[in-house]
Amino acid sequence: MAFDREQIKQKAAALSATGVYVGTSSWKYEGWFGQLYNPARYEYRGKVAKTRFERACLAEYAEVFKTVCVDAAYYTFPRAEYLQGLADQVPDDFRFGLKVTDSLTIKKFPNLPRFGVKAGQRNPDFLNADLFATSFVKPCEGIRSKIGVLMFEFSRFWATDYEHGRDFVADLDAFLDKLPKGWPYAIEMRNKHWLRDEYLACLTRHGVAHVFNSWDAMPAVSEQMALPGSRTNPGLVAARFLLKPGRKYEEAVKTFQPYDKVKELNPDARAAGKALIAEGMAAEADRKTYIYVNNRLEGNALATIDAMLAGDAE
Repeated sequence: MAFDREQIKQKAAALSATGVYVGTSSWKYEGWFGQLYNPARYEYRGKVAKTRFERACLAEYAEVFKTVCVDAAYYTFPRAEYLQGLADQVPDDFRFGLKVTDSLTIKKFPNLPRFGVKAGQRNPDFLNADLFATSFVKPCEGIRSKIGVLMFEFSRFWATDYEHGRDFVADLDAFLDKLPKGWPYAIEMRNKHWLRDEYLACLTRHGVAHVFNSWDAMPAVSEQMALPGSRTNPGLVAARFLLKPGRKYEEAVKTFQPYDKVKELNPDARAAGKALIAEGMAAEADRKTYIYVNNRLEGNALATIDAMLAGDAE
């Protein structure tokens, strides 16, 4: 089924009026030309100018969707000017989901090239609430009215990081207690065996949402939704549909690029997304639901969202 841009625009607007925001994880994909984006808007001398596209395509994205997840904030602390530049491209009723910078959520830097000399070393700023306040929250102040959720992604911890999940929960509890008040916080945790009562109770105490996440080593979103007490903030629900459980990120990139079409259906994820949408629409008026879909789930996030909004979980 072709992506009906106008129809999705109308549905996204109607949903946002009920407090349900559905969008994608990041937005700068040339594979969406002819679907979401009109390449002619970015042409220079007869060719699409990549820099022009990446700089300006958020405005066209925001003509259809009412939210987007800013993955870029995960890799470096966002500058106020950068955030304002994003906010200036979207209408007043648009809401950003921001991933909090990994300098705060990594306990030991992985052996990856992007970490340079820090690779393999302990992170002295792990769960540094003061650094979060000064280097992340402060730049966000200028666009606060357009921020829907701030998500702390904790990638999988190993036994050398924490021997027991309860030790992480204790550290998390202390960290959340120090955070600036009044912001919409959510935790994306990727240790499936730590999805227990003490973790959910910790989030509930602080009014922080658990991010239902579809990821390599995590249970399906439907299983996370079925956990008692998993709606840890009655006013905020968040979900990120990223990868099929059991699939590695690198494999998904290789399989699904250039993200122009669905290559593999994920009925469970579609059904979970549909259920979260229905739940959000039926909830109290002040509850906000944020659902983000990645191209690496099925191959094309636009079509996945289309199916979720259509109620097509097959």
